[in-house]
This record gives sequence, structure tokens and C-alpha cells, in this order.
Amino acid sequence: MKNKIGFTLVEIMIVVAIVALLATIAMPNLIKARIQANETSAQATLRTISSSMENYYALNNVYPPNTTSLNGATPPYLSTDFFSAGRNGYSYTVTVLSAYSYFITAVPISSNTGTHSYTIATGAVLEAF
Repeated sequence: MKNKIGFTLVEIMIVVAIVALLATIAMPNLIKARIQANETSAQATLRTISSSMENYYALNNVYPPNTTSLNGATPPYLSTDFFSAGRNGYSYTVTVLSAYSYFITAVPISSNTGTHSYTIATGAVLEAF
């Protein structure tokens, strides 16, 4: 065997074990960073929705009768419909929407996408629970 070419099974197994060890160390940090990014995005989305609600109120002296009024206006108060489908691991629900108040909730779609739920209410009051 003068021309030994390739790796032995033991060498390959050592490399695989090292890669697996590195992956088990890195995965929790990656998941935690992803959850943090989703939560930050949910807060920003709620602030965007609240801004559009407040803009609508400033021009019409009432809050919109429904969320489609925010998207259907020309130009739209809200360019994206956040309420029809989840975005960035969160789903958005309007709990209260009347002429003079609103209450919107952002809830994680699963425990892998977020750990906190958020609400925003009339006057852009953001809270976590």
C-alpha cells in the first residue's frame, strides 16, 4: 500500500462527530436568534398597524370599521394585509375595533417562532404578555 489514497473509516467518523458536536452547540443559539428576530418583527408590525390606525383616525375622526379599510384606501394606510395570514412566525388578530378604540394582538404561531405575545391598543400602547 505505497499509494494510500482516501480516508479511513475512523477518520471520517471523527470528522462527522466533530461536525455533529458543533451543530448541537450552534443550533440553540440560532433558534434563539430567530425567535428574537420574530419578536422584534411582531412589535414593529404592531407599531405599523397602530400608525395606520392613528393616521386613519386623524383624517376621518373615527377608526376604520374593519381592517380592509386600511388596505383598500387610495393610497392605502397599510400596504400589507397582516391579518389574513401569519407573518414572521406571528399571527395578528383584531380583538376590538370600534369607532373610537382598537385592540390588536400578535400571537406566536408556534413555540419555535416566538415566546411572547404582544398587544397594541388605542393610542399606540404596546404591551407584552
